[in-house]
Amino acid sequence: MNIAALARTFARFWYAFLVGDDWKIAASVVAVLLIGLALLLAGAASGGALAALLGVLLMAGFAGALLLDVRRRGPH
Repeated sequence: MNIAALARTFARFWYAFLVGDDWKIAASVVAVLLIGLALLLAGAASGGALAALLGVLLMAGFAGALLLDVRRRGPH
């Protein structure tokens, strides 16, 4: 196995592991982490308040991804 094939296999594994079946959830996690980093660097929130805010934002992102999937399928 050459290096290029090994690199492709490695990249496919990590993509499947991190993104999985739903890219919307992975995107919401990345967005929440970037928001948290921006708030932390700006000094806008303390550790506990920031953790609570990020938890709420993560739950909202998961709920939004779920609503998009449910709305797309519609009633059976």
